[in-house]
Amino acid sequence: MEGKKKIVIGLLGESGSGKDTVAEYLREKHGAKLMRFADPLKEILHIFFDKISREDQQWLALQLRERFGRDIFPKALKRRIENESGIIVVNGIRFWEDYDFIEGFDPGYVIYVTADQKVRWERSSKRGEKSDDGADFKRFQELEQSETEVHIPEIGEKAGFIIRNEKDLNFLLEETDRIMNEIANK
Repeated sequence: MEGKKKIVIGLLGESGSGKDTVAEYLREKHGAKLMRFADPLKEILHIFFDKISREDQQWLALQLRERFGRDIFPKALKRRIENESGIIVVNGIRFWEDYDFIEGFDPGYVIYVTADQKVRWERSSKRGEKSDDGADFKRFQELEQSETEVHIPEIGEKAGFIIRNEKDLNFLLEETDRIMNEIANK
């Protein structure tokens, strides 16, 4: 997938599913440029806090969507994507507007990375990236009921590609390569 052709790939997945691992692998192996729908949220929150929680990001996302429109995050990324070439990976699809935004590119692909909730909780509790990563299983389940999270499985069913990430890292990376080969041959 060399050259200047633009390929936009959106990643979708619940917390702990492995979507960040896929994004990083696409950057390292396939030279993708990484962007996140949540980048503006993190930038805002890091002005005030050293460590941010998923709950804080969820709250701020809802406030911004309510005040500035449901498509505020796609709008924030549109210019950045238009000025790029090659493979662009946009991580963190959470809403139908995000999905439609990615699908609107020619070509635009969506990859859904998912796993059993208990498996995802175990992964999240070990990583310690966000202040609520150490939450117990009940709290993890509650966080997944946020408006920013509940649509993910439903949107994921519409994705062009699905990775059920319940095996090892090698499986996840092989599935990612398989999908990239399929995209390259379209």
